[in-house]
Amino acid sequence: MNFFHRGFEKFVKREPESDQRGQIHMAEMAEQWLRNVRFRIKETSYVKYHNIVKNHIIPDLGQLEVGEVTTSVIENFIEEKLLDGNVRTAKGLSDKSVKDIFTVAKGICRFAAGQGLEIPCHFDQIRIRMRNTEVLLLSEEEQGRLVNFLLQDEDPKKTGILLSLYMGLRLGEVCALRAENIKLETGILQVRHTMQRIQNLNAGSGRKTKVIITEPKSLSSNRDIPIPTFLLKRLEILQMLPQSAYILTGRVDMYIEPRTMENILDRYLKFCEINNVNYHALRHTFATRCVEIGFDAKTLSEILGHSNVNITLNRYVHSSMEQKRRSMAIWG
Repeated sequence: MNFFHRGFEKFVKREPESDQRGQIHMAEMAEQWLRNVRFRIKETSYVKYHNIVKNHIIPDLGQLEVGEVTTSVIENFIEEKLLDGNVRTAKGLSDKSVKDIFTVAKGICRFAAGQGLEIPCHFDQIRIRMRNTEVLLLSEEEQGRLVNFLLQDEDPKKTGILLSLYMGLRLGEVCALRAENIKLETGILQVRHTMQRIQNLNAGSGRKTKVIITEPKSLSSNRDIPIPTFLLKRLEILQMLPQSAYILTGRVDMYIEPRTMENILDRYLKFCEINNVNYHALRHTFATRCVEIGFDAKTLSEILGHSNVNITLNRYVHSSMEQKRRSMAIWG
C-alpha cells in the first residue's frame, strides 16, 4: 500500500470543492516537468528523475492537487521514504536516495510556481535527518594483501583497480579510460569520461538497459592527476596501443563495463580473503590513506574531483582506529 493510502489524507487540509477548480494534480505536473527538463540535462540524470517520478512522486503524491502540497505533507513523505521507501524491499531508502527524491519534488513544485500556481510548501524549512552509516574501506593489512596480489602480473584489469586504490578513480572513470588519457611524458592521467549502465527508456528497443560513455558528472570531475611513480612504470605498456584503446582491454572495439569490473574485483577479494567491501571502497581507502599521511584537504579534493572541500571531508575521509591511536599517543 503506498504512502497516500496509509493515512496520508490526515496530513492534507482540503478546501471546499468549489475552491479547487483549475488546480492541477501532482501527477500531471510531474509529467510536464519531466518533458520540460528532458532536453536540458544529461541522459543519466533524466533516467534517474524519470524513475523517481514513476516510483515515488506519482504513486505517493500524484493524487494531490498542487495547492495541497504543504510543508507537513512533504515532511511526512520524506519520513516515510527513510523508513520504508524501497519499492522492492519495503525497507528504508538511503539518505542520498531520499535527498534525490526531495530534490525532484522541489523541482516539480518550483516548475508549478513558475506557471503561476501557489505552492504552500516551504522547502527551505525542511531538513532531512542524516543517519550514521558504516563506511566501507580496506584496513592497512587488507590493502597490503590486495596490492601484493595485484602486483603479481601486469593484467590491465589489475592495473585499473590499482588506479582506483592509488589515484581515487571512480569505477566508471576507470572503465572509460583510454590510452590517450595517460600522458606518460608528463606523468599525468586525464579523467575525461565515465561509463555507466542505465535504464533504456526507448520503448522500441528490446534491451532494458544500455551502456553509455559520457563526460564526468561535474566540471570538477574533469581533472588531471599526477601518476605515482610505480604506476607510471606499469602504464608504459600503453605506448604500444592505439590511442583510442581502452586501458582495461587494450582494444578499441571492446570495453569492460562497470558491472563486470565489480565482479572481477569480487573474485580478487575472495582470493585475498577480504570480505564486506565493494568497488567504491577503493576510493574511500585512497582518501583515508591520503589524510593519514598528511595530504591537505584542498589537494585531495581536486584529485578526487569534488566541487568543494567539505564533500571530501564529510563523505570520504574517515579516521581508522590505527590513526586514532596514533593521534591519542601524543599524550603519552
